[in-house]
Amino acid sequence: MKTENNIEDFDSIGDDHISTSEETPMRSDAFKLSNEEKIDIIKDDVRHIMETLGLDLTDDSLRGTPNRVAKMFVKEIFGGLNPENKPKASTFDNKYKYGEMLVEKNITLYSTCEHHLLPIVGRAHIAYISNGTVVGLSKMNRVVDYFAKRPQVQERLTIQIVKELQEVLNTQDVACVIDAKHLCVNSRGIRDIESSTVTSEFGGKFKENATRREFLDYIKLDTKF
Repeated sequence: MKTENNIEDFDSIGDDHISTSEETPMRSDAFKLSNEEKIDIIKDDVRHIMETLGLDLTDDSLRGTPNRVAKMFVKEIFGGLNPENKPKASTFDNKYKYGEMLVEKNITLYSTCEHHLLPIVGRAHIAYISNGTVVGLSKMNRVVDYFAKRPQVQERLTIQIVKELQEVLNTQDVACVIDAKHLCVNSRGIRDIESSTVTSEFGGKFKENATRREFLDYIKLDTKF
């Protein structure tokens, strides 16, 4: 049973920026409905929200908004919830025997805060050391994009990216740093437009100070972890 205190507790959780799991919380029947069925339901929900706010949906500018928002939720900004959209990460033998770290930095990241459904915008920086296998460079961008396209907490997103690449590359030697602005901080609440959030996940050799420092030097991030 929901009480006023329960609601206040849940509101404060959003501001405290905590996550309940490394996995995105999903119901067992998450994919029982087709995309089109989900769009129809969400469209009605968005219409109800807008009407409750007092907006006139007969206006030419607003008439199509419920459908546009529903399609955006299902097919775009939350498309990463559907495992069918997971990128195929083809790997190749490291025939040129490159043994140093490979860094893909400044990967553009767009995600959505799961506490207020407001945008998270920033950059992801990824590195790995080959264990005999390499992956196409664009696949790292696609992995970031896939896990970002869901309601997220930045800490979880960082971990999910590293875990996926560790599995794909069959090595623990993977690292990720994300530096992003959260509009739930920048545009509401405290409304601090200058602050950003930095998270990191270091696996294998990247837990060693020298290797971690080398990676951070490459991405020119002076933040101490």
